[in-house]
Amino acid sequence: MSDRPDPLARPLQLPCGTRLPNRLCKAAMTEGLADAGLRPTARLAALYRRWSEGGAGLLLTGNVQIDRRVLERPGNVAIDPAPTDAETMQRLREWSRAGTVGGNHLWMQISHAGRQSPWYVTRQPLAPSAVQLKLLGNYARPRALNEDEILDFIERYARVAVVARETGFTGVQIHSAHGYLLSSFLSPVTNLRSDAWGGSLRNRARMLIETIRATRKAVGRDFPVALKLNSDDFRKGGFTHADCLQLVQWLNDESLDLLELSGGTYEQPRLLGFSGKTEDAAPQRESTVLREAYFLDYAADVRKIATMPLMVTGGFRTRAGIEEALDSGAVDVVGLGRPLCGEPDLPKRLLAGEITEMPRYEKQMQLGTGIFAPTSTVFVLKLINLLGQQGWFYLQIFRLADGKTPDFKLGVFGSFWRYLLDEYRQAWRVQRARLKRWS
Repeated sequence: MSDRPDPLARPLQLPCGTRLPNRLCKAAMTEGLADAGLRPTARLAALYRRWSEGGAGLLLTGNVQIDRRVLERPGNVAIDPAPTDAETMQRLREWSRAGTVGGNHLWMQISHAGRQSPWYVTRQPLAPSAVQLKLLGNYARPRALNEDEILDFIERYARVAVVARETGFTGVQIHSAHGYLLSSFLSPVTNLRSDAWGGSLRNRARMLIETIRATRKAVGRDFPVALKLNSDDFRKGGFTHADCLQLVQWLNDESLDLLELSGGTYEQPRLLGFSGKTEDAAPQRESTVLREAYFLDYAADVRKIATMPLMVTGGFRTRAGIEEALDSGAVDVVGLGRPLCGEPDLPKRLLAGEITEMPRYEKQMQLGTGIFAPTSTVFVLKLINLLGQQGWFYLQIFRLADGKTPDFKLGVFGSFWRYLLDEYRQAWRVQRARLKRWS
């Protein structure tokens, strides 16, 4: 047996002085477990208790919204306004207590869905410009934000971070990836503004940088503030890898504790291993297509510039691959998402050396419908296939939240319809609660 320290088990000292107990992170995954009032529930706490006991040194929540009018999905938790009511604060404390029972960190991911909010939960999305997301007719044309609203949202991110600290979360992550609001400000495709919030990369990055500064000022120097950022949008005319490198150079001065690199948007969801419409796609490095982790090549470029710790999520399939990424210095933390939907104790088993490969659930899904065929060239079928896979994982999350074991016999096509039905039911409950709130 080697005497070399296990790279997965090494603690990580963050710039703010906080220490992560190991290098594994449960990556952010939208849970869909809030109640009709967009408050945390006992099911959400139960889910995070299972993940906390699973051994990862850091858990990132799914995106907590700063604006209850614009949701990524109807089951989002929203903290709006903040500070909020006593009942919501108590539920947040219960969530944070459950999510830290294993001695790990629990960071709240703070987000605004922007233009990527479906019609059945948001009638009028909000965005930097009125550029509609055209995807299966699922998204309405957004309204462009005015400057007062932009400034208000910057302060909302900061106020939600304060609520996170007050209710026992041990850090926050600002979501500026995947085409959500802050990410859409960065992209020339979705940000057509001609004022101080658009045009040059410096102007397009202004909202993000001012959000980070406001958040840091609000929570103090000793509280972890992280950022999720696209390494590339992988879309023609969008936020590029070169833009990312320049932005990281600026971010070196912003007191970040961890930078998570991801990539893609709803049109080009490369984080899920899926390519969107060919005519919109920007070229992707062949080495990235072939290697184990999706964004590791891009992280190696960022590593040459960044002074803050780095994290990459997506595509890790073996313990050896994780070790190599950590030992090389390309990343400091490895994020695991989908594998923890089926095996919530996976980090503990990795740390104990009990397993060497991640589970590949695609082999366990029922593929008899034929719609799962990865060779399909029909965009709509490919998209339904992707949504079916998403639905499969969402249903496993629901089972974990209900104290059940995962059901690997669920079919992809059936999962798609069950997930969609659940979304519509939740959306109806949210809309009814909104009407009652406003009456």
